[in-house]
Amino acid sequence: MCTRIFWNDNAVAKTVTRCMDWAVSDEPELWFVPRGTTRNGNGDEASHSWTSRYSSVATSMWSMGTVDGLNENGFGAHALYLNPEDVSFPENDGRPSVANAMWVQYLLDNYGTVAEAVADVDRVRITSPLFRGMELGVHIAIEDASGDSAIIEPLNGTLVVHHGPQYTVMANSPTFDEQLENLKLYRPFGGELPPPGDITSADRFVRAAYFLNYLPEPENTEEAVAGVFQLIANVSVPYGAPYSTGDVYPTWWRAGADLTNRIYYFGSTRSPNIFWIELDELADSQEIRKLDPRELTLVGDQTSHLAPAELVY
Repeated sequence: MCTRIFWNDNAVAKTVTRCMDWAVSDEPELWFVPRGTTRNGNGDEASHSWTSRYSSVATSMWSMGTVDGLNENGFGAHALYLNPEDVSFPENDGRPSVANAMWVQYLLDNYGTVAEAVADVDRVRITSPLFRGMELGVHIAIEDASGDSAIIEPLNGTLVVHHGPQYTVMANSPTFDEQLENLKLYRPFGGELPPPGDITSADRFVRAAYFLNYLPEPENTEEAVAGVFQLIANVSVPYGAPYSTGDVYPTWWRAGADLTNRIYYFGSTRSPNIFWIELDELADSQEIRKLDPRELTLVGDQTSHLAPAELVY
């Protein structure tokens, strides 16, 4: 129900994109959160509190947490769904806790590089409180402007980390190691199968990796951004399309980032447009700001249109 693609081997700009596929709209809101903002992990009785080190542009989900974003250091983080039966969060062991819905924001607020985040991965305990009455299984993709990347999954009571620039694609279940094994069945990754065409998580993972492998070197930053947005459209689910189980899981929105130049992009699939926020213009601001990204007329640079707001999550 989501895919993330990171293009980190071109010489122009490190760019990333993801889509949000869900049975219903997650009612996204786009926030600018300045450094120095006090936050709470909304976990259990040992919930962690912190003050943000970095400013960020973040997309919230149902005003209950952050699902995607980019901070002023060119560090990006993305939460994607992982089936709850595949997930096992750490037991209460005395560490301060952060709810899975706040995991992305915690990372954006506190870390400037993937290496820093990975080295500190066990500093807090990730919990899984009910999210609108649902058990929400998630795993996290992070990347930075150097091209570094990591996938973090809560499995068997611990956080399993796949760290390295080679980890450029993530989808949903099965777990990441199983996705990598399946990828070996396809060319050019060791097997002979052609790229698949279904919308299952495993097929989207393979198709994203396949076409990412063949992206030509961009001539400018516009092409570096357009390249990943073209790929994410290729693995998106058109509105109204039937999922394999008989349910409908459309793609509601696509987000992306130019990590090199610290620009965050967003496009609703109900609109033909893409707009962007230039984080460098906001990074030193001390005012929380907000934008409704579902407004269908938004196009181009919307940095100045973020309005002062009160943070609600």
